[in-house]
Amino acid sequence: MKGKYQDWLVAQGYNENTCNTQMAHIRAIEKHYGELLPLLSDGGLDKLVEDFTYSKEDERAGRPNPSKVDFSGRVYTRLQSLKGALRRYARFVSEGFDPELDEPTPRDPTEHAKSEQSEKQRFALERDMQAALRRNISALEIGLTIIDDGAERSVDSGFIDILCEDPSGQMVVIELKAGKTDSRVVGQILGYMGDLIAEDEPQAIRGVIVAHSFDKRTLAAARAIPNLRLVTYAIEFSFEALS
Repeated sequence: MKGKYQDWLVAQGYNENTCNTQMAHIRAIEKHYGELLPLLSDGGLDKLVEDFTYSKEDERAGRPNPSKVDFSGRVYTRLQSLKGALRRYARFVSEGFDPELDEPTPRDPTEHAKSEQSEKQRFALERDMQAALRRNISALEIGLTIIDDGAERSVDSGFIDILCEDPSGQMVVIELKAGKTDSRVVGQILGYMGDLIAEDEPQAIRGVIVAHSFDKRTLAAARAIPNLRLVTYAIEFSFEALS
């Protein structure tokens, strides 16, 4: 099981250090809570997430670590990392993992084959986009610093592709979309930003959506949202002669 999870993390484009960190987080959680797979299978994710939820208000009040996991350092930061690792592991389990076969299993291999293949290609491109941008975040905007420890930040609305901070201290949420967007992406990124306002209470926050092109509603919405920026990407090909 753990070997499959390691392979899954690598397939998501995480570097070696991030994979090792995520594995260490899961081992720490299982040391105090027991095997996670049965707990997740019994619908226990929400209860586990609750154990690792710790707000800025909790931090200001000096409340103790509510989880069973022992650690030193800042409680708020550590629990955010553990909660993210837990949700990421739950996503791995939900993506077709079969506990009897111990390998990923397609949910329905006979229906919507073309749609599923297209979705896989889209996901692969977004994964590659994220890995490339993490290696060179200044290509998007000079002065940005990635602050999510190399893996998508987990919030109640989902997983933020890349979370940054700019030189002024403003938090920057980056959402990546392969191809052309639809208008749902605006609600998605605003949901992430709203979750961060509730959890981190940043002084300022803005969003950046990166896509190949944008639909009319997204373009119109961005005109009404001053802290939302739209950026297009282009794919470049390089060629190397073998003979």
